[in-house]
Amino acid sequence: MSSTHKNLSAYMVSEVPDARLFKFGIVVSDYNSEITYALLEACVTTLQKHGAMTEAIAIWHVPGVFELPLAAQTICDAENPDAVICLGCVITGETKHDEYINKSVAQALMQLGLSYATPIIFGVLTPQNIEQAQDRAGGKHGNKGVEAAIAAIRMADLLIRNRV
Repeated sequence: MSSTHKNLSAYMVSEVPDARLFKFGIVVSDYNSEITYALLEACVTTLQKHGAMTEAIAIWHVPGVFELPLAAQTICDAENPDAVICLGCVITGETKHDEYINKSVAQALMQLGLSYATPIIFGVLTPQNIEQAQDRAGGKHGNKGVEAAIAAIRMADLLIRNRV
């Protein structure tokens, strides 16, 4: 969904489940760190606001967005989280590298979620320029890190409540 008319940080607090019993993995790309670390800070703050314990949040850093899927798979094996949040930012450049990276990473993360039956949250910004990235990392469109954290909490709760 486009964030042109949406604040990524806006949500109904009363609709978010308690996150006290959940474990979360966060994998964050160090590339474009001005943006990705703002996403990370908002994500962790939001998880904690809804009850997640500091010791129940494992944060792993990777060099770039392309490395997110392998780290997400490894964090699933090593930490057994209830949800994994992947944060990154790929800014459109003069070549088509962004298209190849974004599509590959999105497909790999989706497949991991299905394979592991674990929510793997796509918190990767795909803006056309740095200004659009800033707008979505705490600027006029809010922060995608908040949205990713809420999605992780809601999906972890959904799966736990419906496991047989």
